[in-house]
Amino acid sequence: MKIVAVEPFILHLPLTQSSISDSTHSITHWGVVGTRIRTDNGLEGYGFTGTHAHIASDRLITSCIGTSYAPLLIGEDANDRSRLWTKLARSPALQWVGRAGITHLALAAVDVALWDLAAKQAGLPLWKFLGGQGVKALEAYNTDIGWLSFSRENLISGAKKAVEVDGFTRIKVKVGHDDPNVDIDRLAAVRKAIGPGVRMAIDGNGKWDLPTCMRFCAQAEPLDIFWFEEPLWYDDVAGHAALARSTSIPIALGEQLYTLDAFKTFLAAGALTYVQPDVTRLAGITEYIQVADLAHAHRLPVVPHAGEMSQVHVHLSYWHPASTILEYIPWIKDHFQEPIRVEGGLYALPQQPGAGTTPLAASFERFGKRL
Repeated sequence: MKIVAVEPFILHLPLTQSSISDSTHSITHWGVVGTRIRTDNGLEGYGFTGTHAHIASDRLITSCIGTSYAPLLIGEDANDRSRLWTKLARSPALQWVGRAGITHLALAAVDVALWDLAAKQAGLPLWKFLGGQGVKALEAYNTDIGWLSFSRENLISGAKKAVEVDGFTRIKVKVGHDDPNVDIDRLAAVRKAIGPGVRMAIDGNGKWDLPTCMRFCAQAEPLDIFWFEEPLWYDDVAGHAALARSTSIPIALGEQLYTLDAFKTFLAAGALTYVQPDVTRLAGITEYIQVADLAHAHRLPVVPHAGEMSQVHVHLSYWHPASTILEYIPWIKDHFQEPIRVEGGLYALPQQPGAGTTPLAASFERFGKRL
């Protein structure tokens, strides 16, 4: 299965509402930035990373794919995924300019495309190609009802609808106001509205410092918070470890960690309980598996962050024994040949060959951007 073409692309897909904000970001579109890899047997594999639809930085990613990685891939056997991952990740010149960030996001897209090709060649959905269904059921938690930009009233009504109408048993609410008491009030109102049986996680997106988080957690503990995601600055290992020791609320993080080594550092420090790798931030499925196995070796749950809106992670989560929960954000699902689907709070098991990453031709035509 010789690689004959590596074709980067950029899609800017509108959200399901006009805009959203968390404690540190405001966006109106989600960027699907990646590559199509063609082989001499006529197959096409697709892989992408997720961005804030910022065209200038998106073009840095596609430039890396098209000018730096493509020449290293053309003519290679697409089945040699491990060797090709090492060839790209450990290329002396590219490693010199970045072992994370843009080069990693570009490598993530390439690696996912190669796995997509392999599963398509085998005629199997990725979860089955990897070894079969490892978990019986995969629970979805709804993040899209909990944005910080939502009014208190809309937050409550959205949470109630998710639980009472859509069948979710898990939700996530964003926190991070300048005054944390505002967040306590919002969380208390949501807890009252949904009752004690629904599991509610929260996410700070790295906004607060350690003293603020410690005071906040002391107030939030009676609300039965399932986890506190990214409470502190993303790289603050010591701070997360100190917070974990000070509160009964479990700590979750990982969406801003780009490497296996970064996860090793946090785990060694006892700084997290829920491990949240993301194939779009790590260097694709190859490195994701290493992180998931590391977490499993520590007997910790793997709950992926859905930078690709779970098109790939639904396969990985159904396969890997450490995963029973997966984030649900429905922004881009209808732009793919096999969109993610949640029924009664559970993810449907994908059936089509590949990794679920093949966009619709109509979406390329309507939302594609010039490289």
